[in-house]
Amino acid sequence: MSVNYGSKRIVVGAHYGLRDWLAQRVTAALMTLFTLVVLGEVLFTSGEIGYDKWAGIFSGQCMKALTFSIFIALTYHVWVGVRDIWMDYVKPVGVRLLLQVFTLVWLVSCLGWAIQVLWRL
Repeated sequence: MSVNYGSKRIVVGAHYGLRDWLAQRVTAALMTLFTLVVLGEVLFTSGEIGYDKWAGIFSGQCMKALTFSIFIALTYHVWVGVRDIWMDYVKPVGVRLLLQVFTLVWLVSCLGWAIQVLWRL
């Protein structure tokens, strides 16, 4: 005699949970380290805090590359978080898709703008 308790559900997206959780933690750790590096540069470099000091910190190619990678990490961090919000709280599929597309376009636009500002220094 076979007893089947509960309902059969098709679980979709469940295998993304650990990867998304880990991505959020790794990108948050990278952004924290970057913030500490920039804070150290500001605190331990002599002179007043002004445009020249900020431009000097971000003028080197190494710092630009590091900042670029942090921009990408920030974009991915935001995408994972906002996508999860849309998936959890917006039930109509069409509205959810529209919000996700808008979010992607907005994030890519922000990333492009950030890169433009970074390489303009």
